[in-house]
Amino acid sequence: MPKRVKKEEEEILPAEEGTTEPEPKKAMGDAPKPEKEADGPILYQDPPDKLTTPSDKKYTMKITSWNVDGIRAWFKKKGLEWVTEEDPDVLCLQETKCTEKQLPAEIRDLAEYPHKFWACSTDKEGYSGVAMLSKNKPLDVTYGIGEEEHDKEGRVITAEFPSYFLVTAYVPNAGRGLVRLEYRQRWDEAFRSYLEGLVARKPLILCGDLNVAHQEIDLKNPKGNKKNAGFTPEERAGFTQLLEAGFVDTFRHLYPDTPNAYTFWTYMMNARAKNVGWRLDYFVISKELLEGLCDSKIRSSALGSDHCPITLYVAV
Repeated sequence: MPKRVKKEEEEILPAEEGTTEPEPKKAMGDAPKPEKEADGPILYQDPPDKLTTPSDKKYTMKITSWNVDGIRAWFKKKGLEWVTEEDPDVLCLQETKCTEKQLPAEIRDLAEYPHKFWACSTDKEGYSGVAMLSKNKPLDVTYGIGEEEHDKEGRVITAEFPSYFLVTAYVPNAGRGLVRLEYRQRWDEAFRSYLEGLVARKPLILCGDLNVAHQEIDLKNPKGNKKNAGFTPEERAGFTQLLEAGFVDTFRHLYPDTPNAYTFWTYMMNARAKNVGWRLDYFVISKELLEGLCDSKIRSSALGSDHCPITLYVAV
């Protein structure tokens, strides 16, 4: 179902699920600078990766997260080739829309990541789904958040490593006409409670498509989208409550004033070329890991999906 577009220059709604098409601190380090083409759009230019913390501690984990908008289509668009070049220690994928049996053999048998974990919807085939591929074996892996209402759509995988938890999530979209906004609010509360339970045991990294642009700086046209999925007051408040519970949005912590940094662009209206987008994909960490934060990247030039990948460098 196509999204509503008011005018070409206005923001476009984030994708509905199941379609192919949602007082500042000073920045730590050099903030990325937007690049403006002559008489063209303002593009985001990813700055050089910072591989150490301000205290000169080198990263020990590199994690990449990517909403692939269908892993089989993503594979055909050479998404896996980009991953090979990026070479993260852990790769987290969202919106895989695929069971493990349906995966291309090249992904299912990928030798670089011997430890692979898949979750898919039990209600709808070709819907939702997340994956985690790791070079190192986790201590334990669980699926869902332990509540039946929220665990039918294959949205969460949690891996326990010796010094931290890694959670990848594909948060439910509030939907066209906000038909799932009430459910989304129940999800946000239950998911926050789940994460708080984990962080009581050890530090935590959350990554994935969280389906919310938290601040006005996080989408191209905030004024026209305050009643649209991904930017409603209720969804934004849910993310605020997560941060208030002791978590940190890594990109905004490092680059609080950097505009035009988006991770999703609809396929319609040439939105990506115009950089008419939303920042829907995040690395969120518990405050205990903040001293190990090196960098939080938006790889906006990587193609293969209507989302781009993001990468975290952290010392854990």
